[in-house]
This record gives sequence, structure tokens and C-alpha cells, in this order.
Amino acid sequence: MQIDPRRSAAFIAALDTGSLEAAAAQLSISPSAVSQRISALEQDFGTPLLVRSRPCRPTGPGTRLLQFLRRSTLLESEFLAEMGMDEGPVRVALAVNNDTLATWLLPVLAPALASEELLVEFVLDNQGHTFALLEQGRVVACVSGEAAPMHGCTASPLGQMRYRMVASCGFARQWFADGFQRESARRAPVIVFDRKDSLQSAFLLKHFGLPEGSYPFHYVPASDPFARAIRQGMGYGLLPLEQCEAMLRDGSMVDLAPGLHVNVPLYWHAWRIQPPRLERMGAALIRAAREVLLPMT
Repeated sequence: MQIDPRRSAAFIAALDTGSLEAAAAQLSISPSAVSQRISALEQDFGTPLLVRSRPCRPTGPGTRLLQFLRRSTLLESEFLAEMGMDEGPVRVALAVNNDTLATWLLPVLAPALASEELLVEFVLDNQGHTFALLEQGRVVACVSGEAAPMHGCTASPLGQMRYRMVASCGFARQWFADGFQRESARRAPVIVFDRKDSLQSAFLLKHFGLPEGSYPFHYVPASDPFARAIRQGMGYGLLPLEQCEAMLRDGSMVDLAPGLHVNVPLYWHAWRIQPPRLERMGAALIRAAREVLLPMT
């Protein structure tokens, strides 16, 4: 059996855009035509492939099909380029965590993207959840905190990001005049990235025995605004060293827990069999990341 390219394009578009209507606009056809093509693809495979929810999501077989289609599209583009039939740069979807994108990734990745003529679509999630995006077929590679690769993939250690528990000088004077202690930590507002972010809660539980929910907190779900919220005295929290080191040196920010830090190990996950351009890009990223991140322990 051969996979019909129009049907597979409708299937991918529905998952990429999140709805049949948006997929129809992307493909310049009607929503009913998108639905018919996906239904025909499901008939070809004899199983449901798409859950028509908002957003659309793949079934188990649909996930495996999406993984195959992502990889085959990249391999086809690579082959056409080798045959002198290149239609332009290839786009790759990569899953990364917000702090990685806000700090070390772009200077490391930009030269590799340029040399390999690749366009990138970043899909952002917590480092504990980017792995799932690769499993679902939404991306072709990811930066993850997960050490073990999934079947058919490799996991290469990149290094560690170090986080410090910091606050503005004014916030520290207001809330921690007698030092960073359990009772003051129970009352002072914390900055939390989002509901998936467990760095702050794990730190406070480990060092003060404070369970999540026993202290006030703000949600600030973007890396640069998160850092600005701490600088503006909204609360305290864990910041990557890359975002706070200069301010710790000039005294505009205070390390509340000198000697204590959180190291987050990161790994590059990619398929074992992948297009040469993507493989070379990944190898360049791994080499460069190991030069800027802390070594694994």
C-alpha cells in the first residue's frame, strides 16, 4: 500500500494547526475536504488516526504515522537537494524548554542552521515534557531533561544548566532581613514559571520542608518576563546562572542561598536514522553545547 500524499498532508496539517478549519485554510481547500481526506486515510489503514478535538490530536496509530511522515518528509527533501531539485530550505520542528531558548541555544544553533540551510520551528515546553513531543511526532528532535532515549532514538548528554535562588535587593531586605529561613520563605511570594515547573517547589520542599501550596506565588510563564519579575521585586525564584550572574556580580540581585544551587541536566534526543543535514546540525549543537554548559556529573 502507498500512502496518498494529499491525505497525509491533510492529516499533518490538522495536527500542526490544531483544527480542520485551520488545516483547510493552510491547504486552500474546504474543511469538509480535509475531513474526507483524513477519513480516507483512516480507511486505508483500517484504524482511527485523528481525534477530532480542539486541538486535534493523534491516536496511538496516528502518532506512529505522524512520526513516519515527519521523517520521510525530511528524507525526501534531502534526496531532492542531492539531486539538484532543491525547492528551498527545509523546515525542522524542535522541542526545547524556555530557559534553553532564552539563554544558550540560539548562539549555538544559528551557525548550524545557516550552514545546513535549515529553517526551524521551536515548540516550547518544560524540559520534562519536550520528550513527549518527540514521542507524539510533533517534532523531529528535542532538548530534554530525560536521559533515556525512546525506541529508535539516541540521547546525547549536552551538559547542565545551573540555577540560583535569587531576589532583588529590596525584596531581600523586605522579606529576608534575618536570612533565608523557613518562616520567611513560607510568607514571601515565589515566582513560578507555570504549573509544570517544579524547580521552586522541589527546592523549598528539600531545604525547608515546605510542600507546594504552603506559600504564596505568582505564575509568570515566559523566561525573560520571569527574570524581570524577580528583578522588579515581585517575588523570588530560581534563575539560570546565564540570566543572573551579571546582576549578582554588580550587586543588583542577591543570592538568597549561597552554596546551594539546582543543576538541570539536558540531553539531545533525535532519531537514529535521520537526514544528513539534521544529523550534522545535531552534532554541531552537541559539540557547542558542551562548551557553554556545565559538564555532567
